[in-house]
Amino acid sequence: MRLGIFAKTFVRPSLEATLDAVMSHGLDCVQFNMACAGLPSMPEEIPAEVCERIQREMSARQIDMAAVSGTFNMIHPDADKRRQGLCRLRVLAEACATLDTDIITLCTGTRDQENMWRAHPDNDTAEAWGDLEASMAEALQIAAHADVVLALEPETANVIDTVTNASELLRVMSSPRLKVVIDPANLFHRGEIFRMHDMLREAFEVLGADIVLAHAKDIDAHGQHVAAGKGLLDYDCYLEWLRKVGFAGPLIVHGLDEAEVGECLSFLRKKTLGYREPK
Repeated sequence: MRLGIFAKTFVRPSLEATLDAVMSHGLDCVQFNMACAGLPSMPEEIPAEVCERIQREMSARQIDMAAVSGTFNMIHPDADKRRQGLCRLRVLAEACATLDTDIITLCTGTRDQENMWRAHPDNDTAEAWGDLEASMAEALQIAAHADVVLALEPETANVIDTVTNASELLRVMSSPRLKVVIDPANLFHRGEIFRMHDMLREAFEVLGADIVLAHAKDIDAHGQHVAAGKGLLDYDCYLEWLRKVGFAGPLIVHGLDEAEVGECLSFLRKKTLGYREPK
């Protein structure tokens, strides 16, 4: 299985230095973030020369862009914030052809006004779901125009916080441009890690056909996210499910400090050594 990494794991003063750090770990695939090119993660504008530079420097190093991060709070209680996020998503989507990627990753958001990664009780309301549907409908129009795919990630702090919710959103939106990022560490609410095998089975049975990107991190007994191999996640089981559903994309490492990258990749390379790519 091909391994990749969040490019922003490496904090460097330039795009070139960041990509060199990726290469130094024997990797040729990244989930990109525009912050690596000196811009905001979701820029108001992306100069053509910046896109061309990113593509040129990645091509020179034979690094592929598996996806680019397009995360914004899709259910922010302030409608202006949601509109701003969608405008910036359009800018990013229109740059994808030059960046040579066709997948934009999304989070579905939270009603928390300050922190996009913090849960809020109003996430469970009909109003929040309605705002999500409206935001996603516009996002999918943007995706269609730019010929890209949007990959959402179920996360416990977001409005789409379960496999069931993710499946329902896919059904409601009914779009071939809406797909899934699977990150097993983000599936478990507090205490649910001890139902890990049942929950992994459910996730892959329900969402497996729509998974276009897989993440690699881990979770400990306290529900804290840690580097892959340092928690309780059964990676043999996770990889077997990826194989069963025919997943042939990259496994993207994240949720760790740069100092942990070497050990984490060593763990994953051993685990994926016998992975049989789907035919």
